[in-house]
Amino acid sequence: MPVDTYPFVEELAIARFVGPLNLSRGRTAERAGAVVSLNWDPAHFRLSAEVQGTAPEPYRSTVKLDLGMPGRATILAGACTCPIGRNCKHVAATLIASAARNRQEQADAADLGGRDAESAAATGWRGELAALAGTAHASGGPADDSAIRQPLALQFELRERVSRKASARQAARDEPASSAASVDRLAVRPVTRGTRGGWIKGSLTWQNVGFQGRAGGFDPAQARWFAEFSLLKGTRHSAFAEYGSAWISLDEYESRTLWALLDAAPRLGIALVGGTARTVIDVARPAVIGLDARHAPTAPGGDPEPEAHTDAAPDASPDTDPASGPVPEADLVLTPSVTVGGRSYPTELVRLIGDHGVYAFDFAEGTITLAPLAAPLTAAGRAAVRRRSPIIVPAAEVATFVEEQYAPLARSLRLASGDGSFALPELPPATLVATMHHEPNHVVRLEWQWEADGGRRFVLDAPDAEFHDPERERLVATSAAALLADDPAGLPAVTPGTEPRLRPEAELRGLASAEFTARLVPRLRELERLRIDVVGDPPAYRELVEAPTLTVTTVESDRTDWFDLGVVVTVEGKKVPFGPLFSALAKGRAKLLLVDGSYLSLKQPVFDPLRELIEEAGSLREWEAGLTISRYQTSLWAEFEDLADQSETAVAWRDTVAGLREADGVEEIAPPAGLAMELRPYQLAGFRWLAFLHRHGLGGILADDMGLGKTAQTLALIAHAHETAAEGERRPFLVVAPTSVVSNWAAEATRFVPGLRVETVTATRAASGARLADVAARADIVVTSYAILRLDAPEFAGLDWGGLVLDEAQFVKNHSSKANAAARDIRAPFRLAVTGTPVENNLMELWALLKLVAPGLFPSARGFAERFARPIENDHNGERLATLRRRIRPFMLRRTKDVVAPELPPKQEQVLTVQLDPEHQRVYDAFLQLERQKLLGLIDDLDRNRFTVFRSLTLLRMLSLHAALIDSEQYADVPSAKLDALFDQLDEVVAEGHRALVFSQFTSFLQIAAARLEAAGVPYAYLDGATTKRADVIAKFRDGDAPVFLISLKAGGFGLNLTEADYVFLLDPWWNPASEAQAVDRAHRIGQSKSVNVYRMVAEGTIEEKVMALKARKAKLVSSLMDDGELFSETLTADDIRGLLGG
Repeated sequence: MPVDTYPFVEELAIARFVGPLNLSRGRTAERAGAVVSLNWDPAHFRLSAEVQGTAPEPYRSTVKLDLGMPGRATILAGACTCPIGRNCKHVAATLIASAARNRQEQADAADLGGRDAESAAATGWRGELAALAGTAHASGGPADDSAIRQPLALQFELRERVSRKASARQAARDEPASSAASVDRLAVRPVTRGTRGGWIKGSLTWQNVGFQGRAGGFDPAQARWFAEFSLLKGTRHSAFAEYGSAWISLDEYESRTLWALLDAAPRLGIALVGGTARTVIDVARPAVIGLDARHAPTAPGGDPEPEAHTDAAPDASPDTDPASGPVPEADLVLTPSVTVGGRSYPTELVRLIGDHGVYAFDFAEGTITLAPLAAPLTAAGRAAVRRRSPIIVPAAEVATFVEEQYAPLARSLRLASGDGSFALPELPPATLVATMHHEPNHVVRLEWQWEADGGRRFVLDAPDAEFHDPERERLVATSAAALLADDPAGLPAVTPGTEPRLRPEAELRGLASAEFTARLVPRLRELERLRIDVVGDPPAYRELVEAPTLTVTTVESDRTDWFDLGVVVTVEGKKVPFGPLFSALAKGRAKLLLVDGSYLSLKQPVFDPLRELIEEAGSLREWEAGLTISRYQTSLWAEFEDLADQSETAVAWRDTVAGLREADGVEEIAPPAGLAMELRPYQLAGFRWLAFLHRHGLGGILADDMGLGKTAQTLALIAHAHETAAEGERRPFLVVAPTSVVSNWAAEATRFVPGLRVETVTATRAASGARLADVAARADIVVTSYAILRLDAPEFAGLDWGGLVLDEAQFVKNHSSKANAAARDIRAPFRLAVTGTPVENNLMELWALLKLVAPGLFPSARGFAERFARPIENDHNGERLATLRRRIRPFMLRRTKDVVAPELPPKQEQVLTVQLDPEHQRVYDAFLQLERQKLLGLIDDLDRNRFTVFRSLTLLRMLSLHAALIDSEQYADVPSAKLDALFDQLDEVVAEGHRALVFSQFTSFLQIAAARLEAAGVPYAYLDGATTKRADVIAKFRDGDAPVFLISLKAGGFGLNLTEADYVFLLDPWWNPASEAQAVDRAHRIGQSKSVNVYRMVAEGTIEEKVMALKARKAKLVSSLMDDGELFSETLTADDIRGLLGG
């Protein structure tokens, strides 16, 4: 057997492993479609499946196999997640499903292998018509290969035990029965056709028939049927011990699967034959054991007059003279009989098959009829079949029989009066009883049973014979199940599905037991013929429906920026313990059960702020020491106060909350005296906001639009902090900025706050030899780069700073980066992130910045992702977006140019579409197809293949610019339409005296443009990451020596003030809109006196068109959070990349 095909295990082996009963149940489950998934792991020889059981979720079964024997698998172990745990019916169903899959695979392979052109031609139209009629084999061969195999049959024979005076080992043997009285059992054995056409035993035995299969020339399906028949006979069977292996006695056949096997026999071509040619075997339905009750006419001597047996069914309508009526004051004769297939047999002609069927025989007619019992065999039924004579109830005791014995007997046997002489009393209907066992810890065990006849109990799914009026009585159970299924509290007591049924047993725990008892038990009691018995002492379950009252307090703790939060909830005079309340809210429970049995709904507005506080914390471990609230969570406190009936706050907390609630109207302090510049009105407002945060020891994000003077506002705050600090408590501010703007920051600080000492740290301690402590001791402002901060993190973390400023803070937007970790370790009472783009790709970038400057606002990354990031970005959740904006509002200030600087000249933006040269387009399309085929299989696992994916995307972006960027030799002569279009524009711009900035992410393309400018004699300045004399290059452009400035987007997209330019060209679009916006704002910023014209150059029919569409969507994320834009739903995902590759 190939290891990659599903393994095949013989059912004989399955039965030996799990037992005949589990095999039968497993087969039933597999045929019912319970195996919902099947998986074969050939590397570990492990077969697994999900099998639907009685639980809502499927069970998981796993079987370990050994494939050492060719063509057959051996079972080593079987496990399951069901309560049994191992070698259960689910394991059997898994193995049976695998065998079926194996047979299907082999059939498919044979079918495909047998279809060739030659056989199809030979078959011709006759074969095609035969196939349509269903008379030809699928492969073009014989209609059924069983025609060339030996048929098998099951032979039945009535046997009798004959005593012998021989050795002890042969004390008795069996022979064919000759009379009804001598019938000891019904035996069966496998037989096959002899050479003369008759059925013979030959060499067949029950031991070998299942293994002969194809090897013995028998139909494998028939052979498997006989093997299963033998396996399911039961453990009590003694056929092998007494009779060798020739016969099996059906009298002791334990498995009810017998009837399914007998039904399947004709479909498999297995004949049911007798021991002689005249014997007819019939399988009928159903068999009913009953008593025929008749008043016997009294003979002259006073004894009952014997009656001849009638073939009328016990429940047949009497055909008597109505005038005669029942006969009073006569003995009552109760005659046992069995109805099989509509015919009534006396019990001397009937024998039992296990506890589930009978066989009846008629020697005169030569028939043997088998039938399953219509109802499970009872003790009364067994006794009735074995009884050979009627029971006579004396006339004087008939009334006693009716009063004491009739009802129990009528529920065990089918009672009738064939001649109508005995009036059958009407049985009282059964009562449905629910027994509730109340156990400690709010556990209820629920049992459903029927009760009848003075307290006799029987099972919930009892057969019809147990009921007087089955349809009407079962309606009680149906009504109860429907009532329970309609209420969440009742679901554990019913089976799932469109037609729920009561579970015979169920266990209710905690709140489920309380709600079931308080809400559903009273409704169940209203149903007719339903009673509830209570065992144990149930608590006084009831729901608290009054509105809770909430008291909240804050107390200063020993943790900086954190306060202990006290919460007391009172409902109907009961104080709700906070521990269980917190646990229930953290787990998302809808209700809370108290110790005394009362319970309350948690879906009330008063609990919403507490639930949000827990969700935003994100981790239960953060609350083990008690409930806390950060000074940054003031908007959440406001929601508490709005809902609380009483609040008590610490003084420090009250000051913080009061100030932040009025953040728009902070104290109107004057600019610091040491500031050598005049602040614009919006800059003055920004300074005052920063000063407020600084006074309260809070951090924030200054997120003004690019070009609005964020550096000036920050310097004003640093000067204010220096002037207001007490003598001896002044510590330097640490400013961290990108390497390229460190010198510019220092220059700005020297220019605008000349009274403060400014030092820069541009080399590590190892490279410079200077101690950071010495530098800080002689400075009021220390400016360094993110690279130096990362490399010398321990030194920076070892000092106490007056404040921390993170300029262009998007550089630490990755919370797992070393630079972010270094910034987190800085000891400073005030932290400020300065960036025009706090969100570039996703909201977790915002969380990373807030964690640096306002660490208590959203303490947990996981909590923030679950509470805000995923609902907003993926689910379009506008309510969560509004909550997030409300939470961050006191700690982030953002103004846009169009609002605070209306005097700024307009910015004209347009997209300049460029059509690629045909040869260029051909090269691009060829690479596109190649990269698309390579990537589409990798995108689903984007994290693992990210480097490969983005390398291909970069390749396509470079191809959109110039084919020579990929291979400068092979494609040197391929023209670049984008470069041509750029120079068409630049010719006019330069000729008219304008100044232009040209941005690209690819320095190789900028270098090609530089060479062309040089060839044309046009002066230009050039800046990329490798430029060493950055200040000289910038001065060359600003002084007017070069009308064109070629700039790498990464090196010059921030930290530059280039208002001398009034034209901006973006040669290659990228999906991060913030990067482009920063580039454009090098020219369009405060100080610009001319209109700024922005051209985004896009190559038509390339990835650049897709990038533009994606960028537009991503731009909405920032707008939705910080401006008043619409909700944004997507960041860069695998679907985005598929779209980029789509054309």
